Amino acid sequence: MKKNLGMVNAMYPSLTTIVGAHVDHKPNFLAIAHVGIMNHGNPQYVTIGVNKKHYTGQGIQANREFSVNLPSAGQVVETDYVGLVSGKNTDKSKLFELFYGELESAPMIESCPVNMECRLHSVLDFTTHDIFVGQIICTYADEAVLKEGKIDLSAVDPLLFDMSSVGYFKLGEPLAKAWNVGKKLKEQR
Repeated sequence: MKKNLGMVNAMYPSLTTIVGAHVDHKPNFLAIAHVGIMNHGNPQYVTIGVNKKHYTGQGIQANREFSVNLPSAGQVVETDYVGLVSGKNTDKSKLFELFYGELESAPMIESCPVNMECRLHSVLDFTTHDIFVGQIICTYADEAVLKEGKIDLSAVDPLLFDMSSVGYFKLGEPLAKAWNVGKKLKEQR
């Protein structure tokens, strides 16, 4: 028997990212786990949900550019820290070695194994949050996390977040090959 939990979002765990943007002409970062994949076509888009109170959102709105940095599980302390302190009072950019790609206002973190620079496509305005839809301009990855030219998730060792336990987790072992494991059942039907 199922128990009704009410309006509970059960879409966790989710990928934890560090979003970067220039605010008042300086780099700033924020931990964000409310991220989404919009499509796999060309161009490609991602979404990030940012509370309107967060300083980083102001920079995204003003410059229409941002980065999405994927920290490894080994960067849990730094990731949590950038989510705890505000860029209004703390220069979080000093915590990282930064680099830039094609976009001037999308600072990226060198120590994160994967980085995406995005141009703001649109904003969905909700009462407490803005949902920023970003077009991926370029993705960068450390050679150490590439396998046959593609990102190897196990080498990235991404940091995951769960709201119900308010905790961070690591990725488990691969389970099955997508668009393959269900073929036997498909053939039987």
